[in-house]
Amino acid sequence: MKVRRAIIPAAGLGTRFLPATKALPKEMLPIVNKPTIQFIVEEAKASGIEDILIVTGKNKRAIENHFDSNPELEQDLEKTGKSGLLKLTQEITDLGVNLYYTRQPYPAGLGDAVYRARSFVAGEPFVIMLGDDLMKDKVPLAKQLINDYDKTHASTIAVMKVPHKEVSKYGVIAPDGNIAPDLYNVKNFVEKPAVDKAPSDLAIIGRYLLTPEIFDILEHQKSGRGGEIQLTDAIDTMNKTQRVFAHVFKGERFDVGNKEGYLETSIQYGLIHPETRDALRKYIKELGKKL
Repeated sequence: MKVRRAIIPAAGLGTRFLPATKALPKEMLPIVNKPTIQFIVEEAKASGIEDILIVTGKNKRAIENHFDSNPELEQDLEKTGKSGLLKLTQEITDLGVNLYYTRQPYPAGLGDAVYRARSFVAGEPFVIMLGDDLMKDKVPLAKQLINDYDKTHASTIAVMKVPHKEVSKYGVIAPDGNIAPDLYNVKNFVEKPAVDKAPSDLAIIGRYLLTPEIFDILEHQKSGRGGEIQLTDAIDTMNKTQRVFAHVFKGERFDVGNKEGYLETSIQYGLIHPETRDALRKYIKELGKKL
């Protein structure tokens, strides 16, 4: 069955970026001039996804507005001859994917947010794409997972090697041998283990391809770490009855879920953006001399 649907959970409170996120969704924080969630939607489209459900929460209407048309703005840009900016705004509305929205009324965890997409998925395999992780590679990471699924017809989770001291920030896998150079069998999944108890340094990053059986598990999943419904716990349960593979990502990952990572990502993207790269490179060189 073709993988054609994706879920983007975007209901988090964004407390790490307060006070900016008191009224502005963290998914709308820009990297140069593009909100982070637009990078995720563009990756989905480049991976062949046709339908996307964005799970939002209170004060997230700006996300819907961003992907909607703005006739007044477009008329003003056309009237003032700003054809380049007009094209940019129109391209956001005409991305070539179908966008849908639903709400998670309470912040009950990633597993709960995903469960709210059950009727949208309608019994098909699907991709989950978290907005805190921007990925760069020749082949989009979501597409890499889809390519694996086309061969195995099994759920596949993206993982990446991280420094051992940081494993407690992630879900981590216990690998059980590989079936291909970058594809592992998994003994079990552990949500945010203590550093001295982590089964490996292979951490789950923000891309998942799951079969619809996950919803039956999420329906009965008990609260886990932090009193929330943890998707990692549900995946570990599913792995006991059907194979769940781990795909090792070898591209670049940018973590925009914390202040330091967000600033580093903004600089990295600013150094390749045609409007900012030259001036920013010059500024960084001059700043480096002062530091």
